Amino acid sequence: MLFSLIFLCTTISSSMASLQLGFYQQTCPLAESIVRLTVTEAVAVDPGLAPALLRMHFHDCFVRGCDGSVLLESTPTNPSERESPANKGSLRGFEVIDITKANLEWQCPQTVSCADILAFAARDAVLLTGGIEYALPSGRRDGRVSSAPEVVKNLPSPVFDAEKLAQNFASKGFTRREMVTLSGAHSFGVSHCSSFVNRLYSFNATHAQDPSMDPSLAARLRSMCPGRAGGPNPTVPFVNRFPHKLDNKYYRNLKKMKGLLTSDQTLLSSQSTAGIVWRHAKHHHKWTDEFAAAMVKLGSVGVLTGDEGEVRKNCGFVN
Repeated sequence: MLFSLIFLCTTISSSMASLQLGFYQQTCPLAESIVRLTVTEAVAVDPGLAPALLRMHFHDCFVRGCDGSVLLESTPTNPSERESPANKGSLRGFEVIDITKANLEWQCPQTVSCADILAFAARDAVLLTGGIEYALPSGRRDGRVSSAPEVVKNLPSPVFDAEKLAQNFASKGFTRREMVTLSGAHSFGVSHCSSFVNRLYSFNATHAQDPSMDPSLAARLRSMCPGRAGGPNPTVPFVNRFPHKLDNKYYRNLKKMKGLLTSDQTLLSSQSTAGIVWRHAKHHHKWTDEFAAAMVKLGSVGVLTGDEGEVRKNCGFVN
């Protein structure tokens, strides 16, 4: 076990070292500016795109690493990651990446990878909505494989408890503290009712609803989310107040038993993570610093660099 952890940490460190700040300074000096301008314009029209782009980056990095595989479309013989139940109908913002890629192809043909575009877009979304700025190394290459069955095997489930979450994040090289820190991304964006409806109806033999959920929140959610299987599956904000702002209100909500998902509220109910929640709820600026560092680390998970992979001409298809 110790050897596995040492090997995993060494692999992540070498991935970080293979990426570079200002990677496109010589080959496409306007690359990061083009991404930021495109994302800024898109988010100004639809603020919900900011959390969507961050979520897409997370879903990309946790499956095969940050290689842009989540952007690939399916082929007749292979359903891609986009077709997984965990992604289909919930991931959005692909058009922002496509527009950005088209702008960059016009400026610097086949130079900037789709994986880097997605990482830059997530960073810019964080800046626009949370004022959190961080320098992001780049040089990622695009993968050529995307498989729907791999998604559920790698992404954390909304019904995970703290221990299962910790195991999932540890498999990608993250500590418990980094796991709790990145979970703060649920201070903005939305979730489908299907991800938490189990907490609202017939929770167990003793409780009709999850007792760890604030009763007033549960009542409001029941008015929005039908309990019958196969019914409508609308979305609701993770945090009802200021749902488009990224900040530490997520942790303050957990203290009020207002976490939306099981995997949210478990962070306060577990002794191994509760202290981190309380500290993040109290110290906003410390959380933002840790969140920025964790986002840089997220962007280094399983990257392809050098001669590995390719730089796609179109983010939805391999060359």
